[in-house]
Amino acid sequence: MKGAIFINNIVERGRYWFSTAELADKLGISKPNANGILKTLEKNGYIARPVRGFSIIIPPEYRRLKCLPPDELALSLMEYWGMIYYVGLLSAAEYHGAAPQRPQTFQIVVPANLKPISCGTVRVSFIARRNTKDIPVKTIKTKRGYIRVSSPDATAFDLVGYSRRIGGLDAVAAILTELHPALSSEGLLSAAQFSPVVWGQRLGYLLEIIGAGKTIEPLRQYVNAKTKAYALLRWSAPPSGHKNQRWRLIINTPTEVEI
Repeated sequence: MKGAIFINNIVERGRYWFSTAELADKLGISKPNANGILKTLEKNGYIARPVRGFSIIIPPEYRRLKCLPPDELALSLMEYWGMIYYVGLLSAAEYHGAAPQRPQTFQIVVPANLKPISCGTVRVSFIARRNTKDIPVKTIKTKRGYIRVSSPDATAFDLVGYSRRIGGLDAVAAILTELHPALSSEGLLSAAQFSPVVWGQRLGYLLEIIGAGKTIEPLRQYVNAKTKAYALLRWSAPPSGHKNQRWRLIINTPTEVEI
C-alpha cells in the first residue's frame, strides 16, 4: 500500500520514474525493504526496473509493453542520469519521416559507452560519440515532454558515420532517398564541422547519386578544402576501384539503392 501511494504521488507531479534511494528516503525504510516493495510492484505490473536503482511507472495504457514507450523511457533515463544525449540514426530518421520501417531498437547517442537496455518489449541501444553536446539537434514534443533529436542534416552524417549499426551504406542510401528533401546546404555545413571529413566525403557522394542536386555543392567545396587525400567509400572492402574526384573517394564497391 505504501508503495502504491508513493508512485501515485510521483505521477501526480508529472514524473514517471524514481530511484530506489528516493523510495527508501520517502518511506523511511532501508534499501533492502525498499527492494522488497519494488519486487511486489514489479510483479503486479505497476513498475519496471530496466537499470539498477532506477524504476519507471507504467500507466495502464502501456501495460502491454511492460514498459514506457521508447521515447518516454529515454527521457526518463536521461533525466535520472543527468546525461546529455540525442535520439539518433534510424530513430531520428523516423522522427524526420525517413525510416523505411520502424527500428527494432530505439537509438540514443551519448558521450560514453553504455550497455543496451531491455524493458518489457522495448529495446534501447546507445551509440557513443564524444562530442554529443555539439551536434545540431531539434527539440520535439512528446506526450511526457520535449526530446532532443539530431537535426535532419546531423542525422544524415550519423547514418553514414555509424553505417555498420544500421546495415551498411546501401541501407543508408535507401534512407537518404527519403531524408534528403529535409536537408539544407547550411545544415549540412553546420553538421560537417563536428564530424570527420571522411563522413562528409561519403555522405556527399551518396547524396549525389540519389539526386540531391545543388544542396550538396557547399559541402563538396568544404570537403575539398579540408582534404586532398582519397578515402575508401567502404572501409571494409578491398582498397581498389575507380577514383571519384568530386568527393575524393575510391569507389571500391558499387552502391545499390532504389531511387
